[in-house]
Amino acid sequence: MLSYNTVIKDKKTMSTLPKPVRTFVVPLYVVLLSAALAVYAFGAEADKPTGGKPAVAAPALPVEVVAAKTGDMGTYLNGLGTVVPLSTVSVKSRVDGQLDKVLFEEGQVVNKGDVIAIIDPRPFEIQLAQAEGQLAKDVALIDNARLDAQRYSTLFKQDSISKQQLDTQESLVKQYEAAIKADKAQVENARLQITYSKITAPVTGRTGLRQIDPGNIIHATDVNPIVVITQLKPISVIFPIAEDNLPRALEKLKKGQPIQVEAYDRQRSHKLATGQLLTIDNQIDVSTGTVRFKAIFKNENTELFPNQFVNARLLLDVKRGVVLIPSSAIQQTQKGTFVYVLTSGDTVTARFVKVGQTQKDTTSIETGLAAGEQVITGGAERLTDGAKVQVKKSPPDNGKDNSTLVKDNTTQKFK
Repeated sequence: MLSYNTVIKDKKTMSTLPKPVRTFVVPLYVVLLSAALAVYAFGAEADKPTGGKPAVAAPALPVEVVAAKTGDMGTYLNGLGTVVPLSTVSVKSRVDGQLDKVLFEEGQVVNKGDVIAIIDPRPFEIQLAQAEGQLAKDVALIDNARLDAQRYSTLFKQDSISKQQLDTQESLVKQYEAAIKADKAQVENARLQITYSKITAPVTGRTGLRQIDPGNIIHATDVNPIVVITQLKPISVIFPIAEDNLPRALEKLKKGQPIQVEAYDRQRSHKLATGQLLTIDNQIDVSTGTVRFKAIFKNENTELFPNQFVNARLLLDVKRGVVLIPSSAIQQTQKGTFVYVLTSGDTVTARFVKVGQTQKDTTSIETGLAAGEQVITGGAERLTDGAKVQVKKSPPDNGKDNSTLVKDNTTQKFK
């Protein structure tokens, strides 16, 4: 059992021990908030001008400018077309016989009337000789029959023979006359067979691959031709156009006005040839809502090849004296289409415009811009309305004038 003195001593001992230290936990959001306030205060101090000097102005942005011009802009109708030759002929034999010679090379351009193959003519020459011999025989017989008819006529007048004998002789003369007509037909037929033994090109064009070799026996009823000849000059392009554009095209075609058609490659980057509209189909395709247009091209350098796919562009109308600018100057926004126009003081202003037709890299402006005003064509992505700019020197255009974007070749004639 503890005494009172012992308890007092223990209390004194406990009072002499060091007091525990209290630990305060700071929340994480308080630390982050303090750091943000410190960064803001440091940035505000850094933005203050030092030494009483004014703030430095933003530098002028470099841009490229082009002056708007006036020129002609065409209204085009586009369609995916197919090159179709005006004539494609499968050359076959018109007589039976052995193919003796082939006088053309595959891929050669032949003219109409050129001999391209020969069939052995000897059987036909023999037939001709036989027909000529029969003709000569019947000519001799009719000459004798006519002399006998004259004699019988004299004897009948002298009442030496009967009328029946004279009539029989005159009938024999008519029989020989008919036989001579048949003989002459046989002679002409044999000569025609000899002519057919020389196979000629029916059209001017390019030959394809030879399908029958010399030495084979061919017949007029054969399915396979000797060769196929395709006419290349001139050549046509057939392409569909939406029926909504048909009235305007028909109106211009009825007036006899030539309508220019251009043929481009698949990428529409290279113009292959220029021709004119020949005719329009007589009905609309109800499944597609289009009507077929047919244009004709001279194809002097064989730019167009049969069954080739091309992009056809029909020049329907030409707008004269419109404002033209590069397509790179056109900017788009939710409010509409605009361009940056260079103003006095080397600043730019955004101006809304109404865009017309676009051809290649040039666009026509219907309203909102006048000829001579300078528009921004390069560096516009960093601009705002009223921004300060510095005009860079544009590269020389080598004297090329793009003010006229329509070349009228519709006066050319095709044969």
